[in-house]
Order: sequence, then structure tokens, then C-alpha cells
Amino acid sequence: MSYAKQMLESYRASAIDANVLAAAIDALSDCAQACTANVDADLGDADVASMIKCLRLCLDCADVCTATTRVASRKTAYEEGFARPLIEVCAAICARCGDECERHAPMHPHCGVCEQACRRCEQACRDLLAEYSRLATARLT
Repeated sequence: MSYAKQMLESYRASAIDANVLAAAIDALSDCAQACTANVDADLGDADVASMIKCLRLCLDCADVCTATTRVASRKTAYEEGFARPLIEVCAAICARCGDECERHAPMHPHCGVCEQACRRCEQACRDLLAEYSRLATARLT
């Protein structure tokens, strides 16, 4: 069991499904780490100039994932109005970063690993957004 899941289960539960939220937090953390490591690997490339776009997207993705991890981890007095847009942006940057890493993956295996982390994180963010929509619908009925 992940630390995120353990923490979510260790205190008063919110209406958000702990499994969905923990999966998102884990994917966010993994993506931030993969993007950070990918930047390091890209900087070691002989032709760094060809990796500028990948470097920039990975840096942005890591930063957004880190911020989103922190916000998503705070479920007490949760403010969906702030979290939802951040998660939407996170899904978008993960998709864009994953696309860029996919372009480089045939020549750079580390980009392939980063792409996988980005795709997993994008999906986890979309799953969390679907959970918010489910809760909003339940509140209306």
C-alpha cells in the first residue's frame, strides 16, 4: 500500500474515493520524479540543443505535478474550486510532455520511461476529475 493511501485512510475520510485520490497522488509524484530525472538525462546528451523543447516541458511538468501533489494531498477542508483547475492543467501538461517524450523515445530510452509516467499521470488526473464530477452529480440528486 502506498504512503498516500495510508495517509488518506489514517484520518477523517472525505467524499472523494481514497483509491482514486491515492492513485493520482502516486502518479503525480512518480511523474514529477521521472520528468526531473529525464531532464538530467537530456542534459547529458551530446546534442542538448535538440532537446530544449523536451527539457522545458519536463521542467514545467515536474513543477505542475509537484504543486498538484501537494494540493491533492490536502483533503481536509478541500477546495475543489482551486484543485480542479490545477488538475486539469496537470493533465494537459502531462499529455503535452508525454507527446514530446514519445518523439525522442526511439533515440533516448529515458524519454520513453518519462512518456509512460506522463501518460499514467494524465490518466490518473482524468480519473480524479471524473471522481469530482461524480461527487458533483451526487450532490445535485
